[in-house]
Amino acid sequence: MRSAGDDLTTRARIRDAALALFGAHGFDGTSVRAIAARAGVSAALVIHHYGSKDALRTACDTAIVDEIMGRKKSMLAEGDLATTMQRWLTDLVTFRPSLDYLARMIIDGGDAGQALFDQLVDRTEAMISQGVEDGVMKAPSDLRTTAVIVATHGLMPLVLERHIGRALGGLGLSGPGLSLDVVRRLTLPTLELYTHGLYADDSALSAARAALQERTPGP
Repeated sequence: MRSAGDDLTTRARIRDAALALFGAHGFDGTSVRAIAARAGVSAALVIHHYGSKDALRTACDTAIVDEIMGRKKSMLAEGDLATTMQRWLTDLVTFRPSLDYLARMIIDGGDAGQALFDQLVDRTEAMISQGVEDGVMKAPSDLRTTAVIVATHGLMPLVLERHIGRALGGLGLSGPGLSLDVVRRLTLPTLELYTHGLYADDSALSAARAALQERTPGP
């Protein structure tokens, strides 16, 4: 007879198998039978534990969100998603499924992906506000839009990892992609861009402000 502990272990194994396959092949490209085979159980047992493939995807969504957002204090202190990604990349064999699944969540644009993106923006906005209050960041002209830009920039290596890895000569487990070396190479240029900016003067900014003011209708 299977114990409660065995059931919990089996349930987690099924979820982890689904997370890996959904991340690699997509929800529609993954069958319950394939999940069962990877988990070493029967398809009937998958349904017994989760009820449906949709419910299993929800469990995977929850696991990823908890992994990323469950460290509120450290995330606010460390900055953004890049820190979590760097931690994952130190053990790519273990966390590759999480990276793949997270990328699909964001790209697919489902409810879970939208909610996660909104939480990341909220977290980034709070981080910038704290930075301004502490005197280590400049107050932006539009806090929310700046938070969206910074959060999106944090997700960019994840969503475009194959292109970035190829351009920077990074090799992952399945060819060009993110690696710890690639992330390390991105670190200083990213901080240089945030710290010093790119332009040598404010002529482009002044021109953009003037153009936007000209196009703004009067009262």
